[in-house]
Amino acid sequence: MHPLSATRRVYLIDPLNDSRWRDLLAAHPDASLFHSVEWLEALRRTYGYEPIVYTTSAPGQCLENGLALCRIDSWLTGRRLVSLPFSDHCAPLVRREEDLHILVGALQEESHSKRWRYIEMRPLEPLVAASPLIHPSAEYTLHQVDLRPDLDVLFGNLHKNSIQRKIKRAEREGVRYEEGSTASFLTTFYRLLIITRRRHRLPPQPLAWFRNLVDCFGKALKIRVAVGKDGQPVAGMLTIRHGDTMVYKYGGSDLRFNSLGGMHLLYWRSIQDAKASGCHTLDLGRSDADQAGLITFKNRWGAEQSRLSYCRLAPSGRTVHIFDPAVRTWRTRLAKHVFSLAPARALSVLGAALYKHVG
Repeated sequence: MHPLSATRRVYLIDPLNDSRWRDLLAAHPDASLFHSVEWLEALRRTYGYEPIVYTTSAPGQCLENGLALCRIDSWLTGRRLVSLPFSDHCAPLVRREEDLHILVGALQEESHSKRWRYIEMRPLEPLVAASPLIHPSAEYTLHQVDLRPDLDVLFGNLHKNSIQRKIKRAEREGVRYEEGSTASFLTTFYRLLIITRRRHRLPPQPLAWFRNLVDCFGKALKIRVAVGKDGQPVAGMLTIRHGDTMVYKYGGSDLRFNSLGGMHLLYWRSIQDAKASGCHTLDLGRSDADQAGLITFKNRWGAEQSRLSYCRLAPSGRTVHIFDPAVRTWRTRLAKHVFSLAPARALSVLGAALYKHVG
């Protein structure tokens, strides 16, 4: 722990070893799964990212605020700070606007002194007003289901034809629901994930990432699998509970069995499970702005839709990579074509090689 700038009163702390970070997460209303020590540790183990927190609280003081980031040093995509890699959102944990301006000012100084390519933040609310050098970088849609109404009301809020009917179809077809976090569950889930990622012409995250998530989150993480009458897994999803929120983070399915409604059954069982365990919110995660079908699907679960505006602090213009949905170059199309044709094992190897550079 050391002061970044005495004049700005900003300090750097290690959230993995400073117990004050957990205390702040327990007290701050904007703290999420993605701020958690478990998520940061999984990022460190899998990708080697070093998590840091910027704060105005001096050593020995109660932590009043914090802005969590990871340092990414890649020969492929450059040196940058991201808050946080592979996270749908990561709001600055501040209570006063003055503190936010001080923290952003410190980031601005570091951006120049350390020659970062850019600093990216993924807040729940726009941060552009915090500095004239902050500019929007990407737009996403976030969906969250309010679980406080009775279960009957929640079911009634589901789209009758495309959601309720699919759930009932799965039950009639004898689709079996299973959950766990053992190696066999992970293997089944990962196979379904690879099928889905190939369908979207993208490599899957490395298997090590999911192993580390399972290890770090323990019982808070569940792998949910829908199994057909013939014993064939047809859909799978991974959820993680944090506080009073359950987060749907990853999912995959085999389109050959799409008519069975396996994925719909998993969503509904997740809602039931979250409700029974006392959760107030089911976070369905972010969607790219151009994923109209996925956005419509999430809306039909009675979810509240909001906008996520990522932003970057950079000395020059906007920088992008091949996974950015706003990019439509021949390189992007070529890469996606290769991903769609690669066998499962090669696709997994590509994911392991590339994702540490993406962040």
